[in-house]
Amino acid sequence: MAPATKNMKSGAKGTGSAGSKGKGGKVTKKLKLTPIKPTQFIINASQPASDKIFDVAAFEKFLHDKIKVDNRTGNLGDTVQISKVGDDKIEVVAHTQFSGRYLKYLTKKFLKKQQLRDWLRVVSTSQGVYELRFFNVVNDEADDDDE
Repeated sequence: MAPATKNMKSGAKGTGSAGSKGKGGKVTKKLKLTPIKPTQFIINASQPASDKIFDVAAFEKFLHDKIKVDNRTGNLGDTVQISKVGDDKIEVVAHTQFSGRYLKYLTKKFLKKQQLRDWLRVVSTSQGVYELRFFNVVNDEADDDDE
């Protein structure tokens, strides 16, 4: 038999820990949870929505279906609220830890699904604000035709 270690008494078999109080006694730590300040994100789709190529209502439904809370989709509850602000903006308010990059990822996923990813991009204009913009396309072919 191996010699007893520093934390174990001579008759102990290693079942208890150094901080336990014996049979049935529990050592509990009190954790102070600080409330997380709600974060607000806005996705502005005014450019493509005014050209009638982007459906804001369908995008809002997509976010409701795809946003994960505690690794589960459809588990929004009161922790994440998604609402339409005006005609062309969507506001996401999260009362838990939430990443803006996750919203950007989901927006890109929606654009790819709608086959709009070749024409639109997602740009962060300020902290917590994302905007859908058209790619800047320069027509070099039009210059060649004039010659």
